Amino acid sequence: MFWKAGDIPLFPMPFLGFFSLIFLFAILDIVLKGFALWRSARREEKGWFIALLIVNSLGILPAIYLLTHKEKGKKSRK
Repeated sequence: MFWKAGDIPLFPMPFLGFFSLIFLFAILDIVLKGFALWRSARREEKGWFIALLIVNSLGILPAIYLLTHKEKGKKSRK
């Protein structure tokens, strides 16, 4: 089958999976970065806050920060 000039679709179907994957990674990056920035600001770690704010690493740097700087457990009330 040959395409005519007016037959080309605006959004080809094979790219739907690719764009949805990019969208999921973007949402994951925003969520991880938000949690990491919030935690670093609460702990007053200015170096980490600036690094997390500036460096775009697809969620890798925020994930490393969140895994290595876990919150200490809260004391239970009796």
